[in-house]
Amino acid sequence: MKKTRKWNWTKIIAIFIFASLLISLVFSIYNVMTTPETGVPAGEPTRSDYSLMVSQCILGLVAMFLPSILGRRFKFEIPGNMYLVFIIFLYCSIYLGEVQSFYYLIPNWDTILHTFSGAMLGALGFSVISLLNEDERTPMNLSPAFVALFAVCFAVTLGVIWEFYEFSSDKWLGMNMQKTMLEDGTKLAGTAAVSDTMEDLFVDFLGALVFAIIGYVNLKRKKGWMEKFEFKKTVKK
Repeated sequence: MKKTRKWNWTKIIAIFIFASLLISLVFSIYNVMTTPETGVPAGEPTRSDYSLMVSQCILGLVAMFLPSILGRRFKFEIPGNMYLVFIIFLYCSIYLGEVQSFYYLIPNWDTILHTFSGAMLGALGFSVISLLNEDERTPMNLSPAFVALFAVCFAVTLGVIWEFYEFSSDKWLGMNMQKTMLEDGTKLAGTAAVSDTMEDLFVDFLGALVFAIIGYVNLKRKKGWMEKFEFKKTVKK
């Protein structure tokens, strides 16, 4: 009897996203080298825009391999579903958001992604606690409320670190990650200049809070929903 071939969709999607980011990186580097610093027609991407694409594509390519590197280093396995969600998020935020300009073309694209990232980081916080609970060297018996609180704090802290990264890129590399300028280069002032950052932090918190509540209910009632997001320690051979 002939066996039916089973497709590894996570691997296929990962290869597609990797190729998209790599091609975009080459395209952006070429445009950084050929685009003049001044005299770019209104509405056309500037050298600064292409520099942002370069940095984001490099960050995305590194981030794709980061889970496997950390997993080997600290002896844990990342669930395939969680990794799939992670790389799709990278694709939406970097390739669609920056390269295809969805941040400007699609209303609230940035807000949607930050809300989603807050929930995803909340899941990561739950996974970290779960991994520590499985470690024989750190015996713990944490309450569901504490685990949920940790997940929110963990997610919000990483969201703040990301805003530090955006601020540093804007200040020293002349980018516009915090959207303090309009697409035509017009600089914003007052609350308008910081509204993007504050909105990002708020929805990061909101996404993490929603996931933490779901996680709390799961732990309290022992539903088992969180198992799909929990890291597993690598079995020693």
